[in-house]
Amino acid sequence: MNEDADLYDTQHIAFLEAIWGEGYLSPGGPDEVVRVLEGCDLTGKRVLDIGCGSGAITLSLAVDHGAAQVVGVDVEAPVCEAARARITAAGAADRVTIQQVLPGPFAFADMTFDVVFSKDSIIHIPDKDFLAREVIRVLRPGGWFAASDWLISHDDAPSPEMAAYIKLEALEFAMASPVRYRDALAGAGFSEVGLRNRNDWYAEIAGGELAWLTGPERASLSDRFGQDFIDHSVETWSAMVAVLRSGEHCPHHIRGQRPA
Repeated sequence: MNEDADLYDTQHIAFLEAIWGEGYLSPGGPDEVVRVLEGCDLTGKRVLDIGCGSGAITLSLAVDHGAAQVVGVDVEAPVCEAARARITAAGAADRVTIQQVLPGPFAFADMTFDVVFSKDSIIHIPDKDFLAREVIRVLRPGGWFAASDWLISHDDAPSPEMAAYIKLEALEFAMASPVRYRDALAGAGFSEVGLRNRNDWYAEIAGGELAWLTGPERASLSDRFGQDFIDHSVETWSAMVAVLRSGEHCPHHIRGQRPA
């Protein structure tokens, strides 16, 4: 996993949760998690959640989706602390654990998990071939990788509009195309590889988020988070909506199975 210096501090966590719901640092809430997991039964399974963030999804994988054990991993201390507090408050520490990890190979033995899940975080891992090899290594035969992520539609240099958006995000994005992800998963040995474009869905949602940020709530958001922070967020969302509408920025669901 890519090493960043607490890009998601408490202010960013609170802001993203104000947009996407308590404990959610990416869009869609519980409904989008259900869509990512469509056809993938977690009942009684052992699950790894890559990039667990502040823990709402990690907790939900056990409480709402029936996983027997869930391990959430993230590289940043603030989100891990928030996730641990959430799991403890829910009384789920016997089923859900959070580990702050270092970039690099997963610290798990081969064939440890039945399902590896990730919600919009593997964009921070530059080497998609390495990621795919590590995921299939820790999966048991027949196990599934089910993820969503932020993709770019091509493997060429980003357009000026896309480059400007990435610069505004300041999150060291390592975007890859659908073709790049498909090749990485297939090259690692996954079968049943599938990708589903979610661009139309999020282009509409993001437009609504931008309207919220620039509407009547803007003054109260500026009071809460600071005017400079909200001004920058509006600039970022405006740039993001443009590249979503062009199709160059194209969130996807990503799926693959380790052969039995």
